Amino acid sequence: MFTNMRIPAATAAAGAVLALVAGCGGADSGSTGPDMATMHSSAPATTTTAAASPTASFNDADATFAQMMIPHHEQAVEMADLAETRASDKEVKELAAKIKAAQDPEIQTMKGWLTQWGKPLPSGGMDHGMGHDMPGMMSADDMKKLEAAKGAAFDRQFAELMIAHHNGAIEMARTEQSQGSNAEAKELAKTIESAQQAEVAQMRKILDRL
Repeated sequence: MFTNMRIPAATAAAGAVLALVAGCGGADSGSTGPDMATMHSSAPATTTTAAASPTASFNDADATFAQMMIPHHEQAVEMADLAETRASDKEVKELAAKIKAAQDPEIQTMKGWLTQWGKPLPSGGMDHGMGHDMPGMMSADDMKKLEAAKGAAFDRQFAELMIAHHNGAIEMARTEQSQGSNAEAKELAKTIESAQQAEVAQMRKILDRL
């Protein structure tokens, strides 16, 4: 009689132990689940924010660089267009085409930045009223004289004016590299400085032989 009573009691005790173990296991799984979910959901969000910040970040120097370099480039492209029909020197024509091919896409890139940053685009090209603030910009009279020239006279005038124009762009590019904060804008400024320094050296050699 006493033996029969012990068996149900032992069984009940074992059941209670199993229930307790199962309960603890369930609590661990439940508490681990939300923690893991939180970890997984927060990590990508942090990564996305970090990746987006550098592109969106800019300061006044970046905006000024783009707003001034766009019309500066536009004038260089205008000068390069004149060389197609007025230059007589093959190297001058090739250099003019190279300048246009490089600066046209850069103009579009900088316009895209200003739009993204919510900053106004420069208007009116070289006559928009900021020309006097931009180093190396040609005056309206300089452009008229260049437009009127042809042959060897154009070649020499083009090289002389474009050297001054490039030196102005190099100065602006250096300012952006030292004062800007946007990585892409500073990288473009570095590219402009390097490319135009090489072109200035080339045009000085052209002048030496003309």
